[in-house]
Amino acid sequence: MSVLTFIYLIGGFILLVIGAEVLVRGAARLAARFGISPLIIGLTVVAFGTSAPEMAVSTQSAFQGQGDIAIGNVIGSNIFNVLIVLGVSALIIPLVVSRQLVRFDVPIMIAAGLLAWFLAMDGSYSRLDGFILFACIVSYTGYLIVSSLKRWRPGQAVDIDEEYITQVNPHPYASLINAGYLVAGFVLLVVGSNLLVTGAVNLAEALGLSELVIGLTIIAVGTSLPELATSLVAAWRGERDIAVGNVVGSNLFNLLAVLGLAGLVSPEKIVVASTAIKFDFPVMLAVMVACLPIFFAGYRVSRWEGALFLGYYLAYTAYLIMQSNGEAFATTFAEAMIGYVVPLTAITLFVIAARAWRTQRGLPTDQ
Repeated sequence: MSVLTFIYLIGGFILLVIGAEVLVRGAARLAARFGISPLIIGLTVVAFGTSAPEMAVSTQSAFQGQGDIAIGNVIGSNIFNVLIVLGVSALIIPLVVSRQLVRFDVPIMIAAGLLAWFLAMDGSYSRLDGFILFACIVSYTGYLIVSSLKRWRPGQAVDIDEEYITQVNPHPYASLINAGYLVAGFVLLVVGSNLLVTGAVNLAEALGLSELVIGLTIIAVGTSLPELATSLVAAWRGERDIAVGNVVGSNLFNLLAVLGLAGLVSPEKIVVASTAIKFDFPVMLAVMVACLPIFFAGYRVSRWEGALFLGYYLAYTAYLIMQSNGEAFATTFAEAMIGYVVPLTAITLFVIAARAWRTQRGLPTDQ
């Protein structure tokens, strides 16, 4: 394994993070100068900006014919977002979950996961599949904007970092400068994703790991750094609903926009590995479905639930490594997790959700 591989990986990660920040900053300020409301900027540019690295990497991978990296990046990022981003954030401070999130956005996220899995069942993503997924994110975003505009009034507080709106450069060429930020952000994302994909392919070949595993682990973690940073800062500042909303919104964007655009730009159908269809997609869906009873139980994520998320991510990563190395223990480990640990956890979450439901309706919880 050459030093150049690590330079590609580290350099790619750094450029992706910087590129996403520059892109969001330039786009948000440019939109503000043209009179677009903070609400719209928050719902679109800033909300989806943290998923720019996933889009850059998956699009670049699909265009270069590395479909496993594109698919693994999306699945791995979504699993990481729920288990690690929410888990670590909840350990800092128990997270608050809005009722709208539980009743609308989380079910939409689960439906998007089911749609992405269903379209992959034939073993590939075609341009038509990509169009369907991308059309869904356009429709969802349009619905959010229209419904929010109906409820929003001038002067209403909007959850968006003030630096994107109020600190607009008064320079006479501010619009040109912000457009430069926008272009620079795109360039950094393209260069960073190219370096990261090249380094990931070299690493997979050197370690004897599949591109799918590299995408599910190293690349997924790297491209999810903006989500992790955003949610941790939000949790630390006490903005606990933002920490949760960031994860749900990012997962939706990954499934619909990232996979959709990757399917549209790929010169050929993106082949989906059978292991991804049979194991990784179901794991991702199970993780997202688990959000419902946890979120519903008091509309919060407690510290012990955050610790549970972390434990599951460590177990999932350990299984991927063991399976990739061909260790016989991987099968036993998977059977133990699926046969005992997961059912016990599911029963526990169901009991917690049932007790919360009865409590909310004033019913005795011991019946």
